[in-house]
Amino acid sequence: MDEFEIETLADLELTDPVLVEGLPGVGHVGKLAAEHLLEELDGEEVRRIYSQHFPPQVSIDDGESELASAAFHAVHTEQGQDLLVLTGDHQAQDNQGHYRLTDRILDVAEEFGVERVFALGGVPTGELIEEYDVLGAATDAEFVEDLEAADVEFREDEPAGGIVGVSGLLLGLGERRDFQAACLMGETSGYLVDPKSAQAVLTVLEELVGFEVDFGSLEDRAEEMEEVVRKIQEMESNAAAGPADEDLRYIG
Repeated sequence: MDEFEIETLADLELTDPVLVEGLPGVGHVGKLAAEHLLEELDGEEVRRIYSQHFPPQVSIDDGESELASAAFHAVHTEQGQDLLVLTGDHQAQDNQGHYRLTDRILDVAEEFGVERVFALGGVPTGELIEEYDVLGAATDAEFVEDLEAADVEFREDEPAGGIVGVSGLLLGLGERRDFQAACLMGETSGYLVDPKSAQAVLTVLEELVGFEVDFGSLEDRAEEMEEVVRKIQEMESNAAAGPADEDLRYIG
C-alpha cells in the first residue's frame, strides 16, 4: 500500500460546492455535525482516502472489517450550494501525516471545483455550559465579515494555542492554495460527546451555505447526554458529601 490511496467510487457534478470537514476532535463536535448532515440530506460517497498515517487498525461492522479511512460524500441541496462532506473515524497519527493528509483532502476538493472550505470542530471550555456560542477563524477579512453576520464570535487569543490537526491546516494550507477557508468551533466542555455544540455549529453553517436540516435526532442525543451529565454530577455531589454520620461510628 502506498502512503496515500484515493479510491474513486463515483463521479458527480456539483453546483458551486463547499467542502465541509468533520473529523474527530474535541467533543466530537465536527464529526457529529458532519454525520448529521449525511443522515438528513441524501449524499453519495464519491471518494475514500486510505493512508499509512491512519492508525493501524480496521473497524468491524456485523463481522465485516473495514480498513481505517476517510470518506467524501457529495450532497445536492435544493436551497443553496452543494456540499462535499468529509467524514471519518481518525485523523493522522503524526505531524507529517496531518500535513500530507490535508494536502490530499484539498486535492479532492479542487477536483470537485470547491472554492470555500468549512472545517467544523469544538473549542473546550473546561466546564459544563448552557449557552453554546460558536467561535470562528478564517483566512481573510471578507470571510470574517460573513461569519460575523451569522453570529460567529471572534475572541482575542481564542482558541488558546490555535487550531491543531486537519481543521487548522485546512485554513493554513488552504490559504496558500487560494481556497477561502474558515473553522467553525462550537463551545463544549471537552469532557463528553456534545450534540448540542454540534447543533450550534450546524445552525451557523445552515445560514452561511443555505440549506435546511431537521435537528430532531441531535436533540434526542443531547437529552441522552444530559442524563449522563446529571448522573455524573450526582455521583460527584455524593462523593463530596462524604459518608453519613452514622457510618462514621464504624470506622475503627
